Amino acid sequence: MAEELEESSSQSFDLQQILGIVRRRHMLFLIPLLCGWLLVWGASWMLPARYRSGTLILVEQPTMPKDYVTPNVNDDLQDRLRSITQQILSRTRLMHIIEEQNLYSGSHGDHLNPDDKVERMRKDIEIELVRDNQDRVNAFNVSYQSRNPLEAQRVTSELTNLFISENLEVRQQQSEDTTRFLESHLESARQTLSDQEGKIREFKGEHVGQLPAQVGSNLQILAGLQSQLQAEEDALNTAKQQRVYLETMVSQNRSLPGSSKADGAPPTGLAAIDRDLAALHAKLADLSSHYTDRHPDVRKVKEEIARTEKMRSQVIAQMKANAAAGEDSNSAESTPLDPSSPAAQLQGQAQANRVEIANREQAIKDLQAKVNDYQARLNQEPVREQELADLTRGYDQSKANYDDLLKKKNESAMATSMELLQQGERFRVIDPPSLPEKPDFPNRLKFCAIGLGVGIALGTLVAGAFEILDDKIYDEKQFAKLLPVAVISEIPSISAAAEQQAESRRLWLGWATAAIVSFTILVGSALSYLRG
Repeated sequence: MAEELEESSSQSFDLQQILGIVRRRHMLFLIPLLCGWLLVWGASWMLPARYRSGTLILVEQPTMPKDYVTPNVNDDLQDRLRSITQQILSRTRLMHIIEEQNLYSGSHGDHLNPDDKVERMRKDIEIELVRDNQDRVNAFNVSYQSRNPLEAQRVTSELTNLFISENLEVRQQQSEDTTRFLESHLESARQTLSDQEGKIREFKGEHVGQLPAQVGSNLQILAGLQSQLQAEEDALNTAKQQRVYLETMVSQNRSLPGSSKADGAPPTGLAAIDRDLAALHAKLADLSSHYTDRHPDVRKVKEEIARTEKMRSQVIAQMKANAAAGEDSNSAESTPLDPSSPAAQLQGQAQANRVEIANREQAIKDLQAKVNDYQARLNQEPVREQELADLTRGYDQSKANYDDLLKKKNESAMATSMELLQQGERFRVIDPPSLPEKPDFPNRLKFCAIGLGVGIALGTLVAGAFEILDDKIYDEKQFAKLLPVAVISEIPSISAAAEQQAESRRLWLGWATAAIVSFTILVGSALSYLRG
C-alpha cells in the first residue's frame, strides 16, 4: 500500500521530469516571456500620459464656541458638500473653467462639443471625503487629471478656490435667509401680540370695576357703603321718631295756646337748639382740657356740635322763609306768630325735621344705588374673569411665541454676523495643489508587473504546447511504461564529443538568454519606476 502511495505521489510531482522539460523548452519559454512583457510594457509607453494634481482641504470648526454663538446653517457637512459639489460641477461653472483655461483643445479635443467637454471634465475631477475615527467628515481631497501637469495644477487650484468661496457664500446665504425668515415671523408675532394687547386694553376699559383684580377694593367699598347705608337708615329712623314727637308737641300746643307762655316752662325750638349748642361747647371745652383732638369722646362731641349747628341753620332758614311768605298753614289765627313763641319754635323744628328726613331718604336712595352697582360688579366678576382668562391665555401664548422668536432672531443675527466675519465653519487648504512629476495614468510600473505576468503565461503556454505535441521519449520511465515486460538490462548512454559540445552551447545559450531577459525586465522596471 505504501509503495502504491509513493508511486502515485511520484507520478503527480516528478522533479526530474520537470527539470527535463525546462532543459528542453527553456528557449520556448524565455522568448515568449520577453515578447509578452515587451508588448505590455511598450504599450504603457505608447499610451498618452495623464497627470493628476490634488489638494487637501481641511474643514475648520467655528472659532467661536457654540455655547456663545449657535450656528444657524445646516450642520450636516456631507449634505452641504454634496450641494456645493453639484453647483461647482454644473455645466455653467465647468464651461467657464474650460473656456478660461482653454481645456480640451488641440488635436485631442477639437472634435468634442461643449457637452462632451463638460462630461469629460466631470470624469477628470475626483472628490474624496476624509473621515475621522467617529465617521465624521473633517477634510476632503480635490484632484483633477490632465495631460499637462501645469494645466492639472491650475485647474485644481481653480476648483479649490471655488469650493472655499462657494462654502462661504452658501453659509452666508443660508444664515441670512434664516435671519430674514425669523424676522418675518417675528414681525407677524409682534403684530399678533399688539392685537392681543389691544383687545385686553379695550376689555379692561369697557369693564372698569368688574375685573378680578378689583374684587378686593370692590368688597371694601361695598362694606363701607353698607356701613354708611346702615348709619343713614338709623339716622332716618331717629328723625322719623323725632317727627312724631314734634307733631305731637305742635298738636298739644295748638290745643293749649296759653300754655306755651307759662312761666318756668323749658325753652323749645331755636332756644332749645341754642341751649344744647352751648352745653355741647362747654362739654367740648371740658374734654379738650383732658384729652387730645383725636380722642373718641372729643371727636363725638365735635360731630354732635356740627349736626346741631347744621340743624340751627336749617331752622333759621325755614323761619325766614315762612316769615317772608306770610304763610301759617298750621295756625288758625291770621296774625303771624312771634318767632320767640313756643309754637313758632316747634314749627321750625318740625320743618327742619322734614328737611332732614328728605335729605336722609335721598342719601339712602343714592347709597342703595351704589350698593346695588357694586353688588352687580361682584356678581359679574366670575364672567369677566373667564373672559379675561381667555384673552390672557391668547396673550400669554402670543407673548411666549414672540419672546421665543425674538431670542432665536437675536441668536440668528449673531450667527449671521459671525458668518460675515468668516468666523464660522470654513474650508482651509492644507496641501496646496501639487505639480505632478509622474503621470497618474498609465502606471508603468504596474504595467510592467502585468506584462511580466502575461509573458510568464505566454511562455508557459508555448512551452507546454510544444511539449505536448512532441512524440519523442526523453525519460526511461516513460519508455518502461511502453514495454509489456520489465526491463532487466540497460544500455549506457554513449555520446560523442560533438554532441557534448552542442549540449554545452545550448546550455550556455539558455543561461545567456535567461540573463538577457532578466536584465531587460529589471532595466524596464527600473525605468518605469524612475520615469513612469
